[in-house]
Amino acid sequence: MLRFCGPHTLQWNLNRRLVHESRDLLADGRDPDVRRLNGLAAQGRREGHQAEMRQAIALEQQGGGAAPFVPSGATLDELRAAGARCEGCELFRKATQMVFGRGPADARVVLVGEQPGDQEDLKGAPFVGPAGEVLDRALAEAGLDRAQVYVTNAVKHFSFVERGRRRIHQTPRLPEIAACRPWLEAELEVIKPRILGCLGATAARAILGPDFRLMRQRGQFFETRWAAKTIATFHPSAILRGQDDAEQARLYAMLRDDLRLIAAG
Repeated sequence: MLRFCGPHTLQWNLNRRLVHESRDLLADGRDPDVRRLNGLAAQGRREGHQAEMRQAIALEQQGGGAAPFVPSGATLDELRAAGARCEGCELFRKATQMVFGRGPADARVVLVGEQPGDQEDLKGAPFVGPAGEVLDRALAEAGLDRAQVYVTNAVKHFSFVERGRRRIHQTPRLPEIAACRPWLEAELEVIKPRILGCLGATAARAILGPDFRLMRQRGQFFETRWAAKTIATFHPSAILRGQDDAEQARLYAMLRDDLRLIAAG
């Protein structure tokens, strides 16, 4: 067995063993070759993440991305109009339109999601698809009137890959989040919410920093530059992705309970 080998030799060796030994070989985390393969994959993910971090930091330091398109001292309506012309990252090329936030300028609560989905991209409004239906139900049960809440996303253009006629959601990359950050900051500077809620890990890390861990820190209030009370919870789409009814019910209950904390805050 070749235990210390380069990636190409390792791939050849694993392919041979999958054919001649076991088709379930890759599920054996104790096998030296499989452990080596998993280690190389993890190293690749780390290096990719670090490269994205460097790109995002450089973009923010250079004042690039959406910054040149964001008018200073603008109202929400003026920001929304300017956003239609944004070309701060490559996502604008494939998306139907920018999906700006919706809600009152004097909202006590701002909720920030990840990015628009397929329906949001087509309709030009945040949280109007299946995830929006989950959010509406949870808000109502938590005692929050959506008409009084400002809802937006960390990234304003739909990031997706095409598979046939379907457009499949693709998690925004760190440089895309950094490029769109000036829009989110401009919204928050206008509204000055009392409570800022992050829906999902992408929004939480955009607001609370890259070290934030949703599963460990959700449901806790933190002070940030945008709101005295900032809290993170699950994105409504996480409920829809639950493996079964029981998991969906458990995730939904946590989302609803976190929104109740926001309502009472």
